[in-house]
Amino acid sequence: VTATVHGDHRYDDLFPNTISPEHRKRVDAFEREYLTAVDAIDPTALNDNDRTSWEIFRRDRVTGLEALRFPDHLMPVDQLFSVPVVFVEFAVPGGLTPFETAEDYDEFLSRIDGFAVWMDQAVTNMREGVERGVVLPEIIVDKTLPVLESQIVTTPEESDFYRAVREFPDTVSESERTRLRGAYAAAIETEIIPAYRKVHDFLRDEYRPHARQTIGLSDLPDGEAWYRFAIRLHANSEQTPQEIHDVGLREVERIRGEMELLAAEVGFGGDLTQLFAWLREQKQLRYSSEDDVLERYRAIRARVEPHLGKLFSLQPRTEFEIRPVEPFRQATTPGAYYMPPSDDGTRPGVFFVNTGGWEWREHSPAEALFLHEAVPGHHFQVALAREMTSLPRFRRASQYTAYVEGWALYTESLGAELGVYKDPFQRLGRLRSKMFRAQRLVVDTGIHALGWTRERALAQMPMEVEIDRYIVLPGQALAYKSGELRIQALRRRAERELGDRFDIRAFHAVALEEGA
Repeated sequence: VTATVHGDHRYDDLFPNTISPEHRKRVDAFEREYLTAVDAIDPTALNDNDRTSWEIFRRDRVTGLEALRFPDHLMPVDQLFSVPVVFVEFAVPGGLTPFETAEDYDEFLSRIDGFAVWMDQAVTNMREGVERGVVLPEIIVDKTLPVLESQIVTTPEESDFYRAVREFPDTVSESERTRLRGAYAAAIETEIIPAYRKVHDFLRDEYRPHARQTIGLSDLPDGEAWYRFAIRLHANSEQTPQEIHDVGLREVERIRGEMELLAAEVGFGGDLTQLFAWLREQKQLRYSSEDDVLERYRAIRARVEPHLGKLFSLQPRTEFEIRPVEPFRQATTPGAYYMPPSDDGTRPGVFFVNTGGWEWREHSPAEALFLHEAVPGHHFQVALAREMTSLPRFRRASQYTAYVEGWALYTESLGAELGVYKDPFQRLGRLRSKMFRAQRLVVDTGIHALGWTRERALAQMPMEVEIDRYIVLPGQALAYKSGELRIQALRRRAERELGDRFDIRAFHAVALEEGA
């Protein structure tokens, strides 16, 4: 599956049962074998670049072994990025699977067989989770059920998995088209729909009565250690949850001061709670249609791209597209996210924008969000890393969350030089984005280490989709601010030590050219 994501299509017919006991044993053996091998190499004998590779490779092996200690395979489904959700992205044209030849179509049919096995294993694992007390929160079960239900359709032709055989490329003959339509209809009827129905009905009827009312990772067996591991994995930090929580509180107060100054500039004199309520009432700050959402992001792109050369000597060759989130995922997906390109650039990166609920969405955060998810944020960083053929391939594919998300958040601070943030409401949107990421430090640690309820988390940050995301991805939300603070500190150090010789284009090149 990872190979397909990177544009290596040798294994497009396979879908591994990654949550089976046998697979976990193979992973354990793999990590131990390569940890032994890398430890046989003396890093002091290597040049700087190879020593960095040695350190990253070894860290990956140690992290992989430690991850096996924690039974996340017993909670394999959720409403966001679990296999039942992501597998649809492999099925749709323009997604992760190349539907260019009849062979491509046949390989995906074979991959469906593996997916059905994975879904069976998910039910087996969740039954074991019930016995061991490792179960999802009830609220996450309730959020996941409609996502699964969206794939339980009456006829195959209604399925997202049928979309690939509605329109074929010219490379597929008429006789093959007829055969493939029949094969896809049969696979949907006999494998896809039954797999989603089995997991859905199990969750609803058998699992939900055992789901927990608590939401934090620390409420599970060995949960405190599990969360500390999540902090190291995502935030690359040895700080305690309380220390991170306190950093978040300080950042919230600091950003609050910036927001109050800007609120005065737009003529508002109340406190921040009243300000947010006032902004929600400003109809001119809301989108007018789904098309308006996409058009505004395309207009931001047109403003930003001509200025990139002022700050960046390195720019990716690979293009990116702006697309709407699919309707079946809109209710449970955040405002936007980025899907990386293939390594060779033949499949572009995609900036997915959630156009659902456009009636109540404000466009004041749009410029900051575009910089973060597209350019010079995720697309610049990920596409450039994949194009760095001087690096070993495992480094081109690395996704260290603190660096990846820290870089994207750092790029939000570059908007003034990139032709945006001229409107005070967009600058206010940028500060709200900063506040949002600082609050994540408070809320994530509150949920997973300090015993917060969902209600208390919502009182701190009244955004259901986001709170539910933090519940199912412990520690991931900490990476943004942790990474940004580190990159900002490195930039200040470079500016201080280099003085007049500091070159922002060179700083950004150093930050990007070695991958994550």
